[in-house]
Amino acid sequence: METEAVYGEGFLQWTYGSPFGAIALNAFVKRPFFSAWYGRRMSQAKSASRVAPFIKQYRLEPNDFADPADSYGNFNEFFFRKLKPSARPIDTDENSVVFPADGRHLGFNRASEINGVFVKGQKFNLAELLGSEQLADQYADGALVLSRLCPVDYHRFHFPAAGTPEETRTINGPLFSVSPIALRKQLSYLWQNKRTVTQLKTEKFGTVLCMEIGATCVGAIHQTFTPGTPTPKGGEKGYFAFGGSSTITIFEPGTVTLESDLTQKSAEQIELYARIGSRMGTLA
Repeated sequence: METEAVYGEGFLQWTYGSPFGAIALNAFVKRPFFSAWYGRRMSQAKSASRVAPFIKQYRLEPNDFADPADSYGNFNEFFFRKLKPSARPIDTDENSVVFPADGRHLGFNRASEINGVFVKGQKFNLAELLGSEQLADQYADGALVLSRLCPVDYHRFHFPAAGTPEETRTINGPLFSVSPIALRKQLSYLWQNKRTVTQLKTEKFGTVLCMEIGATCVGAIHQTFTPGTPTPKGGEKGYFAFGGSSTITIFEPGTVTLESDLTQKSAEQIELYARIGSRMGTLA
């Protein structure tokens, strides 16, 4: 068990835990212009001075970086840095699916039975999340994994299985934080926020829904894959610019059984840390 070092924890506690913070949240923090403004700050050349202290404070491993730690022109370039392939090996079992991102994960073998994820009594609304009653009905009894990235994490996301991805659909919305501090107040931030949905057609696992959730200071979700072009398991899908955010992976019923440690810890409301490429589940 580890206690997470939360980047910007004081600001989050004030915004989501005080009356004046609530006013600021609804007036400007959740608005896309606020995240765009902060993103521009992190793209200025002078922000590069933040890189070395950040690496030291959060004990990152520069040897994993694809480029030297002092080569980034600004903090945003460092934030969505690439890693050496050897830093994130992909599970080679042909019958496995892998985590799409570094982060803290919650997994459920039936999406329709998710409740009390962060606070008892809060229900998970799959139809609102997907923006489609039809898709919600189709995937209600399939496995779902919520992967939460923090600012200290590697911020590129990948495909959980080999397949052919379709065009990405964007569902616009505000940009609330998706940290546990915020989600304990309102789980619905996940399906209110700007989000994207990509259908990945696979041979073994049916059609997998790959989602990215925007958040405060993460208005930009960049897709780097080419729709219609086959991708290997663990192939890069895209990246988030500055901030922490989340991905959600949803499988058709009867296709995937999630790893037991993931579902057991999730039932205890404990997030499981894992890196992209690690086994998330196997063919049902």
